Amino acid sequence: MTTVSLGMPEVPPPALAERRQSRQIDVGGVPVGGGAPVSVQSMTTTVTADINATLQQIAELTASGCQIVRVAVPSADDAEALPAIAKKSQIPVIADIHFQPKYVFAAIDAGCAAVRVNPGNIKQFDDKVKEIAKAAADAGTPIRIGVNAGSLDKRLLEKYGKATAEALVESALWECSLFEEHGFRDIKISVKHHDPVVMIRAYRQLAQQCDYPLHLGVTEAGPTFQGTIKSATAFGALLAEGIGDTIRVSLSAPPVEEVKVGIAILESLGMRERGLEIVSCPSCGRAQVDVYKLAEEVHAGLDGLPVPLRVAVMGCVVNGPGEAREADLGVASGNGKGQIFVKGEVIKTVPESQIVETLIEQALRIAEESGAELPEELRGLGPTVEVH
Repeated sequence: MTTVSLGMPEVPPPALAERRQSRQIDVGGVPVGGGAPVSVQSMTTTVTADINATLQQIAELTASGCQIVRVAVPSADDAEALPAIAKKSQIPVIADIHFQPKYVFAAIDAGCAAVRVNPGNIKQFDDKVKEIAKAAADAGTPIRIGVNAGSLDKRLLEKYGKATAEALVESALWECSLFEEHGFRDIKISVKHHDPVVMIRAYRQLAQQCDYPLHLGVTEAGPTFQGTIKSATAFGALLAEGIGDTIRVSLSAPPVEEVKVGIAILESLGMRERGLEIVSCPSCGRAQVDVYKLAEEVHAGLDGLPVPLRVAVMGCVVNGPGEAREADLGVASGNGKGQIFVKGEVIKTVPESQIVETLIEQALRIAEESGAELPEELRGLGPTVEVH
């Protein structure tokens, strides 16, 4: 007879694939590539020239877990704001430059952690590569070659007919070669496309043709739901193959939402320690409680918990006990009651009306016992439930 263990797993699951070997660059103290953990980026939506508003949004992004932030620099006023923003930001700032090579020099002089340039959008950019390479090398500033399907060089559009994966890769590697001629290789590359299939093909080709670190992105991914699906699909496929060193989820939504999705993708792939994870059943005819409501209320009550915690919210006795035992904390519900599990053991049975309260109290108890400092909004909700 085969014995099936329902206890907590003793070791973490293995990585999906060995990471692609790439050179490493330093983006304001955040290592990118070379085996460093995959970092999460976003981009401010404020007018960069509004220093206070931009720094406020950067602070919000920092609090949400963002590790690198990009700011748009379309005007001279924006360029003039860069020194103050780069100095006061809590995370590295990348200047996003299109059309005007002179702003690249301004960003380097301002102390930005890196500069993103789009070859297809900078007129006569090739003629400035030698000067940019020298300025960047002298300052120790990495350059991101950022190719987008919507702004591909006209020469390549004529050659390929449209923004194919091959066109994106050729554009990126051509621009890299211009920097390489001047001995500059402190580069990372992105080749973004709105179609995840084209994007995946482009990054796979890049991964085979160079050793530069790669920044993953599905550009113009769309509103939150659609953009999340596209990004999770594309990033999941590539990261599962070991491809990708830093990511940005592009959503038509507040940038903090981009960070949340990016972190969740990495957590789901086991590439980052999980924070709060709610394991809940999709509900079915067997469910005897409102699983949707329970899961949402538990998630809302524990949002911001500073320790990794897997909470199982299950609606029936078929999969419920097994899933609850596998989690740090869980409930298996039925007949208007809930069996509460902590670390695989049943500690009590409570009425349905007390399930959420009990789970929150037990979660906070676990957090406090681990020595974690609870955020202000969770203080005062501490355990009042005694474990017998």
